Amino acid sequence: MKMAMLQVGGLGMGIDPDDVHNRKLVSNVHPPDWRNPDPERRYNLVVIGAGTAGLVTAAGAAVLGAKVALVERHLFGGDCLNTGCVPSKSVIRASRVKAELDLARFCGIPISESSSLDFAIVMERMRRIRAQISDHDSVQRFQKLGIDVFLGDGHFTSPDTVEVAGKRLRFKNAVIATGARAAIPPIEGLAEAGYLTNETVFNLTERPSHLLVMGGGPIGCELAQAFCRLGSHVTIVEMAPQFLTREDPEAAQILARAFERDGIDVRLNTKVKRVVSLGEAKQVHVESNGREFVVGADAILAGVGRAPNVEGLGLEAAGVEYDSKAGVHVNDCLQTTNARIYAAGDICLSHKFTHTADAAARIVIQNSLFLGSKKWTTLTIPWCTYTDPEIAHVGIYEAQARAKGIAVDTFKIPMDEVDRAIADGEEEGFVKIHVKKGTDRILGATIVARHAGEMISEITQAIVHGIGMGGIANVIHPYPTQAEAIKRAADSYNRTRITPFVKGLLRRWLNWTAA
Repeated sequence: MKMAMLQVGGLGMGIDPDDVHNRKLVSNVHPPDWRNPDPERRYNLVVIGAGTAGLVTAAGAAVLGAKVALVERHLFGGDCLNTGCVPSKSVIRASRVKAELDLARFCGIPISESSSLDFAIVMERMRRIRAQISDHDSVQRFQKLGIDVFLGDGHFTSPDTVEVAGKRLRFKNAVIATGARAAIPPIEGLAEAGYLTNETVFNLTERPSHLLVMGGGPIGCELAQAFCRLGSHVTIVEMAPQFLTREDPEAAQILARAFERDGIDVRLNTKVKRVVSLGEAKQVHVESNGREFVVGADAILAGVGRAPNVEGLGLEAAGVEYDSKAGVHVNDCLQTTNARIYAAGDICLSHKFTHTADAAARIVIQNSLFLGSKKWTTLTIPWCTYTDPEIAHVGIYEAQARAKGIAVDTFKIPMDEVDRAIADGEEEGFVKIHVKKGTDRILGATIVARHAGEMISEITQAIVHGIGMGGIANVIHPYPTQAEAIKRAADSYNRTRITPFVKGLLRRWLNWTAA
């Protein structure tokens, strides 16, 4: 496994290898020859951090006519572009093609046994896609929007000033959008043995022969399955009794079976105790049910959570309260303990997704520039884990409803009863929708399906706009599609409205009209 850090502006940018794609990426998201402008006398908004939350905030404010300064010490685009959504989904796409090829013979399409997978080309494609998409997040693009871009370490020096690269920026309002990084568990020997995170795994140019993944959250699950399908022997270690601990247990169980079928060595209820390095090899000592044993690996991926980037920001000087676990403290309007300063994205939200960072940025624009009072808790937030099958969710879970004393009716359609899913060979999963008992009001839903992330928005829109199951049942869905499962769940609700009393009235009416 070869990695060599590409240096940008004197900082290790964490980009490897030094090829044409990464050079294009760097020229877009942290130009080495960039010169910071002279600051305005005072800015309507100073944004620290150019990930999704910071970029959306800065662009939205600038379009509305505000004087905006945008500060970034590392790479424009943040995790999403550089070490998160874009590279991971590119690699996942390649791994899905490999899985399709493995199943091709069942569709009558024989694939040569001599066909081999070129991991280096998989990763080269990822870098090419990332570089192409980086045009959208480039420093030059935001400069053209009229934003003053400052590259360097920004920190507060008072309640209304930020300093970056020796220049002082005065602001009326500011936004902290510095995001989060991979959390590293304090495991004996881990640092000495070396490990990967989502910030370094996409630097690989050679496939690990045996990858041990610590953590069964979204990052760990997605990358474990992808690397397994790309030819690595993968062991995944999770302390809890299920993957994706907040998800529907039935959904998590389907994922566990899919992992085992793919050949992943699944270890639930298991804890990593220590790591011993033996040259290139690593011995990972794990404990399960009181018994300790050793798992060999040549690479370890830490996917046990995220830690907010609060260090070095001078938050004390700004009067902004924070802690190392939850990040910057905000109220429901995303305002910090300094009324001038707001926060958005992973630095302050428990839901650490690109789309939630985008939504938070839109709230911050309203509230900071126009004295708005838009509240975070009024939003309905869906999410998806991009394993195969995908697991998508919106609203509350059945267990949460019970805990709150809310009675629900649940309508479930297995995907193996959906014609298109059968034709596609993608019968694994279900659509499960929870409604408030005695009504058609949708409270939450979980979808497990090959394309669950594409399907969940229909239910999210229904919740946001107060469309009940009856309304969905009245919408014509194209046949055959996998999304038809949603309509079938709504049809199931409609059938519950035909009580014995109603059925009797209908029968009498039909008998009378037929006489």
